[in-house]
Amino acid sequence: MTTLSRVVLSSFLLVGLLHVNVRADGSLSNPSDPVTITEVKVRFSDHGPLVLLQAEGKTIPIFVDLTVAVSIQGALNGEKLSRPLSHDLMHTILETFGCRVTQTIITLKEGTYYGALTVAFRNDVKVFDSRSSDSIALAIQFKAPIIVGRDLLNSAGRVLERSKAEDL
Repeated sequence: MTTLSRVVLSSFLLVGLLHVNVRADGSLSNPSDPVTITEVKVRFSDHGPLVLLQAEGKTIPIFVDLTVAVSIQGALNGEKLSRPLSHDLMHTILETFGCRVTQTIITLKEGTYYGALTVAFRNDVKVFDSRSSDSIALAIQFKAPIIVGRDLLNSAGRVLERSKAEDL
């Protein structure tokens, strides 16, 4: 591996680690019975794009910006855009250096969703603080589990009826 490769990889692996709600090994620091998300959907509502995390008959809606919504929908459909978006670029860089996303844990603190993205490289595992939408996009691209605590599913999860929300 070249010196430049090491510097680039190190910068990805050394970016601020998350210490709130998630341990360094990527597990929940306050385990409330982790729940793996079984389905992710992207919808457009009157208030903007939404990512819907679904598990156990409940849906956690997370508002995202349009670019992230397009990136997540593309990853869900296995589509490649003519020009890579930021998540596509990150995916390519991580894969090129032999890294993989092993999971993301979504938490909610003071009304804001956070992602704790777990990245493995050889025998090293790091957890990175990220926007929930960014970590969801990368988890989908790596086919890694998206995890929430049962307390979050119970408090923020809703049983949704068929709504007027449209596919993106």
